[in-house]
Amino acid sequence: MLFQAPPLPLAAVLIVAVSLALGVLVWPPPGRSWLVGWLLAFLLPALVAAGLTTPLARALGGRFELHRGFFLAFTAALLELPLAAAWRGALAFWPAVVPGVLFLVPFLAAPVFWFRQLALYGVSRPSHLRILPAALIQPVLQMVGFYLLVPASAASLASLVIDLLVAFVCVVVVLHAADRPIRREFHSSGVSLIRPLLDHVGDRNEEATRALEAFFLRSTVEADLRVDLLRFERDGRPPATVVLPTVHPGPFAALGASDLPRKLEGFLGPDAGTVFVPHTPSDHDLDLPSGAEVARIGTAARELLDGLAPPGEARAGPLVAPYPGSLARAQLLGNVALVVVSRAPAPTDDIAYAVADRLLRDLARDGQLRPVAIDAHNSYVEGEGDISYGSPTAEKLVADARAAVEAATRAARDGAPEIGVASRTGYSIGQDGIGPHGLRALAVRAGGLTTGYLLIDGNNLVVGARATILRELEQVVDVAEVLTTDNHVVHEVDGGINPVGERYPAERLARDGRALLEAAKGDLAPARVRFGSQPVPGVKVLGPGYTARLLTSLGDTLSMFTNMFPASLVLLLSSALVVALLLR
Repeated sequence: MLFQAPPLPLAAVLIVAVSLALGVLVWPPPGRSWLVGWLLAFLLPALVAAGLTTPLARALGGRFELHRGFFLAFTAALLELPLAAAWRGALAFWPAVVPGVLFLVPFLAAPVFWFRQLALYGVSRPSHLRILPAALIQPVLQMVGFYLLVPASAASLASLVIDLLVAFVCVVVVLHAADRPIRREFHSSGVSLIRPLLDHVGDRNEEATRALEAFFLRSTVEADLRVDLLRFERDGRPPATVVLPTVHPGPFAALGASDLPRKLEGFLGPDAGTVFVPHTPSDHDLDLPSGAEVARIGTAARELLDGLAPPGEARAGPLVAPYPGSLARAQLLGNVALVVVSRAPAPTDDIAYAVADRLLRDLARDGQLRPVAIDAHNSYVEGEGDISYGSPTAEKLVADARAAVEAATRAARDGAPEIGVASRTGYSIGQDGIGPHGLRALAVRAGGLTTGYLLIDGNNLVVGARATILRELEQVVDVAEVLTTDNHVVHEVDGGINPVGERYPAERLARDGRALLEAAKGDLAPARVRFGSQPVPGVKVLGPGYTARLLTSLGDTLSMFTNMFPASLVLLLSSALVVALLLR
């Protein structure tokens, strides 16, 4: 999860509270020493450092927002609090052994510098020398205020210099160790991507986006992809267009193919009507690394929209399942066989493209129908639900899909289907776990029955939510399915899957979906169905194994950092304590 620093006023109040506690610990009341010490040695240095960190970082080629500057000053001061408390307790028990105040504050300044250097290196700019002034400002001002109260000695100054040098070495060691896994695997610094990541997520900064794309583009492979497009027309106008690219909508935030529904809608424009971009069978191997590759898919979709073949035969039917337990249901729309795959209530996640390719080739053998497939992606259990090539589940899916298409063909009737659409946006990624496309409903009346699709712009549904939603939807239509886009834009506030229903309750989703499907049903009118498919060769994708390599490297980085972070702090404190004991 990307941590959000608290608002500036709150951070300022916290600085006052923590510095006050430090003043009381170092110079216990009664008397006025604690008040003067609080002001000169802790409060003013922290506040001045909080205000000057941002301009100093900017002057040296980095970036560090003001609210982060205040929060950094607070957390650095907070780090001193338990150390000062431990020193005060030790001094009460062993006054003859524990060094006095003259050595305590230099001892406290070292971890402040250590922490600030670590934070600024990652967030502001990955250059030790260029962030050094901003990292030093708080401990240096703290020592200046302290020495105004307590005259400096040569031993105290020597202790301070040695402690700061040791702190710097500890920072270098921690960052080098933590950065090594990603450097080894991808020949690039992972720490240098922290600032671009913050800028991309925070304000979609173009320069930051290019830096992140450049990282992903170093390891891409080329793949021959395809865009399928299903367009409905009523009175010469399109109420809806369903776009089915063989693209996985990742990797995360708005990078590459993430936020794919909104991006493709931008390429298609108003001529497409309401745009539906459900998740096609694909996995992270087919993540697109850059906007340029997404543009190739979007351009192909637009060209396809402009050059669709004439409508197919006026024949359609409802969404049907061939038998209980089938992984696939199918619906005939003209000469298009729409296959919808879900394992719910069992875990339902990504389907390897090789499985879908075999399935679609198998269905296309007859030459009569144009098969397309949708991965409903609607029952999330962490680490489960993928369908890989050659697995028993994949074999069952192929058989179920063929049976579903046969059942859909039998259920179809002559005559044009009736189509109705409705949409609702305004949901929040952070509060609701739902992306910019919100909820979109498509109602299809054919073969005497009405089928309803509810498409949610998010990454999967919490397990069990599908059944809750379908109960409401099937009060409106004869048969329904709930789909998600698998849009990885929702990851930027959660750092993980952030499945739909985790933040926005399934009961509310069900009510929203029912109201939307009722509106779509009220919009029903006869429509012609046009279909087209266009290859897009040589598209750069992340490729097989990339995500596993990245996650493994990130896991190694996290493991290394979580071990080295406390170890280096313990080493620093131990060294500073030894120095104080030797020089006092």
